[in-house]
Amino acid sequence: MDGQDFADRSQLKPAVVLTGTAKEGSAAPPIGLVDIGVSDGAYLFRVALPGVRKDQCKVKCEIQRDGKVHIEGVITGVGVPKDSSAVFQMKVQQLCPPGPFSISFNLPGPVDPRLSSPTFRPDGILEVVVMKRRTPPTDGGLPPQ
Repeated sequence: MDGQDFADRSQLKPAVVLTGTAKEGSAAPPIGLVDIGVSDGAYLFRVALPGVRKDQCKVKCEIQRDGKVHIEGVITGVGVPKDSSAVFQMKVQQLCPPGPFSISFNLPGPVDPRLSSPTFRPDGILEVVVMKRRTPPTDGGLPPQ
């Protein structure tokens, strides 16, 4: 890896801000780990949300034109396993504790939030493709003479 590759990679490492349960889950599988991919016309980001189930948690993802991403939700933890009516009090808890969380980070550049495609995968990964914002030509769009 040359110096330019290293500079490019370190520039893409997002500053991620965790609050609530996401911040407290130190012994748990980490919530809020972020991967960002870049193509010519779009960004792809994946956020780890272990313990968050699509059918039991409302996850809200807001993407702003400047590339700022804010994700929030609530992890529910009832202590009732599927197919059981017994309620369990957890003695060992290594998964992220129940409660609200938020995750914020910036994409490398501006985007068009209307052109995004979110997918909440069954493995607890929120995956979103969002198109880069196209800047209009500054020469009025006329071909060169």
